Amino acid sequence: MTDFLASVYPWVKAFHVMSVLAWMAGLFYLPRLYVYHVEGLRKQGVSRGSDMDLLFQHQERLLLRAIMNPAMVSSWVFGLALVATPGIVDWSSLWPWVKAAGVLGMTGFHMVLARARRQFARGENHRTGRQWRLMNEIPTLLMIAIVCAVIVKF
Repeated sequence: MTDFLASVYPWVKAFHVMSVLAWMAGLFYLPRLYVYHVEGLRKQGVSRGSDMDLLFQHQERLLLRAIMNPAMVSSWVFGLALVATPGIVDWSSLWPWVKAAGVLGMTGFHMVLARARRQFARGENHRTGRQWRLMNEIPTLLMIAIVCAVIVKF
């Protein structure tokens, strides 16, 4: 199996990068949709169940289910395949542990966003647009840590 992984390493790495790009796009965009959802309803003076609310719910559900969830799963699958490839990860270094912590953080943030989508659907969102804007910075900070760890290999 390890010989196979070594022979397809460039392909696995390419698919991993593509998966991560798609996942990150969703992690950046979904909190922004939540900002628009919260502020759009407030500015329009409309409530849960309005056409605007249902449109935002549809966009949020589609982004999460059709793009983010598959991209997260494929990022994990291809990432674990890279980890299993001989000679790729030096576990005595700090960088793989930083990357692993960052990926776990991204996954946790993804789950927070998924739970928030269900809360929006039930009309139970309690966060403001400002809070969602601040939360929108979390994937950026995690991305910086992950990319620096992988590229610099400290």
